Amino acid sequence: MTPSSVHDIRNLALLGHAGSGKTSLVEALLAAAGEIGAAGSVERGDTVSDFDPQEKAMGHSLHAALVHLEAAGHWINLLDTPGLPDLAGRALLTLPAVDTAAVVINAAAGIESGTRRMMTAAKGKCRMLVVNKIDAAGADFPALMDSITTTFGRECLPINLPSPDGSRVVDCFFSPDTSASTAFSSVGAAHDTIVDQIVELDEALMAQYLEQGESLDPEQLHAPFEQALREGHLIPVCFVSARSGAGVRELLDILGKLAPDPTEGNPPAFLKGEGSAAEPVAVALDPERHAVAHVFQIANDPYRGKLGLFRIHQGEITPSSQLFIGDGRKPFKVAHLLRMQGRNAVETTRAVPGDLCAVARVDEIQRDAVLHDSHDEDYYHLVPTAYPQPVFGLALMTRKPADEQKLSEALARLIEEDPCLEVSFDPRHRRTVVRGLGEQHLKIVLEELATRWSLQLDTAAPSIPYRETISVVAEARYRHKKQSGGAGQFGEVALRVEPLPRGAGIELADEVKGGTIPTNYMPAVEKGVRQALAEGALAGFPIQDIRVVVTDGKHHAVDSNEVSFITAGRHALIEAVLAARPLVLEPLLDVQVKVADALFGEVSAELAGRRGRLTATDSPAPGWTLISARVPMAGLEGFESRLKAICAGESEFVLEAGGHEPAPQDVQSDLAREYASGTNGNGAH
Repeated sequence: MTPSSVHDIRNLALLGHAGSGKTSLVEALLAAAGEIGAAGSVERGDTVSDFDPQEKAMGHSLHAALVHLEAAGHWINLLDTPGLPDLAGRALLTLPAVDTAAVVINAAAGIESGTRRMMTAAKGKCRMLVVNKIDAAGADFPALMDSITTTFGRECLPINLPSPDGSRVVDCFFSPDTSASTAFSSVGAAHDTIVDQIVELDEALMAQYLEQGESLDPEQLHAPFEQALREGHLIPVCFVSARSGAGVRELLDILGKLAPDPTEGNPPAFLKGEGSAAEPVAVALDPERHAVAHVFQIANDPYRGKLGLFRIHQGEITPSSQLFIGDGRKPFKVAHLLRMQGRNAVETTRAVPGDLCAVARVDEIQRDAVLHDSHDEDYYHLVPTAYPQPVFGLALMTRKPADEQKLSEALARLIEEDPCLEVSFDPRHRRTVVRGLGEQHLKIVLEELATRWSLQLDTAAPSIPYRETISVVAEARYRHKKQSGGAGQFGEVALRVEPLPRGAGIELADEVKGGTIPTNYMPAVEKGVRQALAEGALAGFPIQDIRVVVTDGKHHAVDSNEVSFITAGRHALIEAVLAARPLVLEPLLDVQVKVADALFGEVSAELAGRRGRLTATDSPAPGWTLISARVPMAGLEGFESRLKAICAGESEFVLEAGGHEPAPQDVQSDLAREYASGTNGNGAH
């Protein structure tokens, strides 16, 4: 089958923490739907969605994988996503492609950092919680449900309940058996609670339900159920065991009957135009209109070349379709329209609105590109997804000089695939710096460079991206004058610098009056100012949170030129910054560490010894403490290895960017002294 209507389609991303069993759940659903003969296992390395050799070796999903299945006339597209905290970006890129975010929880482990992160990121989507591994020893269902409602709200309501031994689940919505025994609550109470929650959004149904005492069948509840999902008024909780199969067919039934089709989910936020000129624009799930599709993922396959996975938001696409990429002038012919089943691709003849498909060997295609078949849709784009900021860095050096170009090309491919990977070049030390979300992220990237591109690399310790800023308002004037026979050089610039709030960035303004600096030289002044901002003044780090106002200057009718004003602008900025009580800012990281209660003191002391400040503690599960702290990046070198030693590998560690704060005075002095002597060894700028 291939879906013939948008109403047949269900698009879901399985999200959640590593070890929650997302890949095993995909296998169980594929097997239950008859797509595969028997469910594979992560341990055997024979699952449909974890097909990469690196994934099989690690026993973890490293990239999002698309599979599909048919159940009771419904076409269900599932995206199995990575759960490792350092690969959060590779999971989040699936959200624009789906209507439902199904966040999977390990029944024994409870709510983990990945659960919280994905539930927060998926706000605006229809959300559901899938509690997996209900047959695991030590699962405390009443405590888990209390934790779910405390963390995510009272709108989290069970749509089925596990039996006391976790061997099956009991339906609480379609045909509730009120006499069945359950691990907590009761079927009748769960049914009444979820119906009460749904009818709150429909006054007529509420009157019928409450005043007349009439029971409501699932068909009557369907429209308000979907509305409750869209508005976040209801987050259904389903129970399942992918390993034993308990609840798998029930989950398949729920996905087909209650997960929203693309017309029932929240519509995508499309814009037309760039920057402040961009305006909202609507697309329609109408097969008769121009085709509009969004590329949500890029995969570089060694056999098929670049693979672009996309969701169709309007119109239809066939192998004969001619599609433009963004505002490109030249279309490409689709030729081979593909449906993905993990690694395997099957050609299809037609894709309708709401469907997820792929095209191969289109080199110009990029992640977040909008594909369309008419110039009416030029400059369309989706509101960008918010991704975690890369915080952990490594300098890369090829062992063979001839591999430098190969490294550059390989990193460009990886950046296409991973929105949380950042690459820059350190001109001072002439080496490539790659940044990711943590030590494990970059370890995976290094392994990919070695296995996919056969690159042998050396690495240097993580570089620290210090920044500079100013404390007070200051002014400076600089005259650049050079005479060496014939036409000389002359430019004079006066400017004022003002501090801005932390995180405000850079602002440039022009208050020049009377043409003392001709208009045609102002771009040169700005270029000189920006050069100085990038190079730094106190310790050689980029300057931020500053407003620069050019106030005055002088020019010479013969000797003035662009070079003169670039030089004058650059030196004037440096002198003004040095007069404005400059500071070195160090990057901070927000750290979350989940440890056994008994190790709380030792881990807290380790963080304090690295100049960390505890900001919060929580108890995500019995026997465990979640420590939140803000730690200077410079203090975290080697922390992950130390944490593993303290906790014998039983811990979680998540990093997020925490902004910049003034470095201790001794650190500032050392960096300024090293810069003045030309020995500053940091390679992060």
